[in-house]
Amino acid sequence: MPELPEVESISRSLDALVRGRRIAAAELLRQRLAPDVTFDGFAATLRDRTINFVHRRGKHILFDLTGDTTLIVHLRMSGRFSLLPAERENPKFTHAQFHLDGGDRLVFDDQRHFGLMKIVPTAQLFESKELAKLAPEPFSDEFSTGYFCGVLKASKKPLKELLLDQTRVCGVGNIYASEAMFAAGIHPGIRAEVVSKPRAARLREAVIAVLREAVDFAATLPVDPENLEGSYFSGSDDPKWYVYDRENEPCRNCNSPIIRIKQAGRSTYFCRICQRR
Repeated sequence: MPELPEVESISRSLDALVRGRRIAAAELLRQRLAPDVTFDGFAATLRDRTINFVHRRGKHILFDLTGDTTLIVHLRMSGRFSLLPAERENPKFTHAQFHLDGGDRLVFDDQRHFGLMKIVPTAQLFESKELAKLAPEPFSDEFSTGYFCGVLKASKKPLKELLLDQTRVCGVGNIYASEAMFAAGIHPGIRAEVVSKPRAARLREAVIAVLREAVDFAATLPVDPENLEGSYFSGSDDPKWYVYDRENEPCRNCNSPIIRIKQAGRSTYFCRICQRR
């Protein structure tokens, strides 16, 4: 599932590609993609809207449209956007398409069928159930050491599970949680409430650093309108992870084998030497 850096990269790319474009027609091709609206309602609500800009909140892509309207999109496991010329065929699992002025179209395809879209009034955007309970953005002033320490002290969850809770730490998923805990030298199975304030401060800085590194890397890559996934760090041919997806490979710090365990049904990767409890 795309995490904050990937969604940030895609949002920036979409903003560069479609800002100021008019949606001449919109088609919902799979009802469950946007369960709160009918096929006809989707088309009628979005037709003739101009895309003011595209931005992000957490892992949600937000299309700010004219007429006090915002389209919320969550990519989930495999959702993808492509900007295609008129002559190009749609991908096999296309679930929505937006015909833009000029003849090309923005297409959303999703092989795993988990993506979601919702149309809301822009004035009520941050009160929507999708966004209302999200934690502060990691790059914001609200994501302070005091805030983060308070979140940890209030939870008995294992640290890795706490980092994946979007109401506590926004935008972090399986990849960057493992990388941040390694950077901070903290075991993923330790209970959040027992993490000391100095270690919590170090972990907060590590969360920000690993997310920032990935966002900055993506900003150096060219944007391919037909392959937006190719313009971010985890989509590159050889992402230089320290622990993620490196089971039994040597730790880059101490050469001990990287361990993989299951936590809440998800794989967690860590070094038992560098990340003691």
